[in-house]
Amino acid sequence: MSTALERHSAVAHRSSDWRVPVLEPRDDGAVERLAVRLGAGHPVLVFLAGMLAGLALIAGLSIFLGFLVTHVVLHIHGVSASDERVNDWLAAHRTASRTQVSLIGSIMSGGVVLPVVVGVTALCCALLRRWRIAAFVVFVLGVESASYRITTLVIHRHRPTVPRLEDLPVNASYPSGHTAAAIAVYCGLALLLTSAIRNGTFRVAIWSIAVAIAVLEAASRLYRGMHHPLDVAGGVVVGVASVCALVLAARAAAAADRQSGAA
Repeated sequence: MSTALERHSAVAHRSSDWRVPVLEPRDDGAVERLAVRLGAGHPVLVFLAGMLAGLALIAGLSIFLGFLVTHVVLHIHGVSASDERVNDWLAAHRTASRTQVSLIGSIMSGGVVLPVVVGVTALCCALLRRWRIAAFVVFVLGVESASYRITTLVIHRHRPTVPRLEDLPVNASYPSGHTAAAIAVYCGLALLLTSAIRNGTFRVAIWSIAVAIAVLEAASRLYRGMHHPLDVAGGVVVGVASVCALVLAARAAAAADRQSGAA
């Protein structure tokens, strides 16, 4: 009997080592209470419903901000010129080494590196049966990408007038998808890691790396003439909102799982 209890305790201890507190449901959380009031349901369905609701809200917010920027903010005296002047200054100070750094920065959050980072992370989590972590990593990028694509279908802003270092659609300047993706993935992973790590030094180091990558990404897109500063700001909103939406969806799914287990 004692051996069985010891085995159970060891399993529980190993499980707690892999807990990510930020994805755990909270008793006083509005999303968790809503999931319970709605009758919970299968955790996967709850997660998907929360994720899709988040996507709709983020896309709507991004489109609203896009209209606000293109139809209001840029028509305020001096704003448009100031927004363009940053790109002009950066283009005038291009060097071979800075251009190479900007290329590396762009690649880190591009269409090749990020899917690999997300895929490897999700696969490792799946092998360890940490399904909510895997789902978070995969769908935070999915929500960000979908929100960006939906926004660019509605909001058309021309890219900076400086010589551009990449050949992309000229009327898809708002928002910066690379910036949003860097925040969603790298800062999202930093949030998960630092949620589970108590050592303050490690937490600071992890967040410093994640923020540095996001800043390098944003600066690279400005330097390469692909986005204006206001476009980068729009990307920041999409990236942060995507992380928040997936955290809430994961918590709602956990609350549904807890509710079904207690039934």
